[in-house]
Amino acid sequence: MDEEIEFILDSAKEAMNNAIEHLEKELRSIRAGKATPAMLSTVMVDYYGSQTPLGQVANVNTPDARTLSIQPWEKNMLQPIEKAIQIANLGLNPMNNGDVIMINVPPLTEERRIGLTKQAKAEAEHAKVGVRNARKDANNDIKKTDISDDMKKNAEADVQELTNTFTKNIEDILVVKEKEIMTV
Repeated sequence: MDEEIEFILDSAKEAMNNAIEHLEKELRSIRAGKATPAMLSTVMVDYYGSQTPLGQVANVNTPDARTLSIQPWEKNMLQPIEKAIQIANLGLNPMNNGDVIMINVPPLTEERRIGLTKQAKAEAEHAKVGVRNARKDANNDIKKTDISDDMKKNAEADVQELTNTFTKNIEDILVVKEKEIMTV
């Protein structure tokens, strides 16, 4: 296979992988029925003037399925962490007892579960759009190459095969997340 075509296919594959990685990151922040440290992965804390991920200033644990426990490494970080969780607008209510911050994660209502499922589907659709854009870019690049029409058709078929594989992967990820959200 032509090196130029190989490069185009590798670039498309990388772009499609990025779409899936982004999807997985977004789905981690959509909470299912139980508490997980990943629920707080998007929280940024003001740490001496710079925005720092919560996981770099505190230890986040789940003592049980409905509770998150945040143990800051420096006691003076309790207030900034509590404030950052509230600012993140995750619908969680942090309680500071002077040593740790506890968050009780309320069980999801049926209505909220359906809303979260719709949100997950929207994220999956964004990922599919990313994959389709990568396909379009790759096909445009293939058309610009100086190779035979047969080789172009084969390369386009390879890009379509990649697209199908990644789209199926997105569907599989979504099915798992929907099941996780809808499980009571």
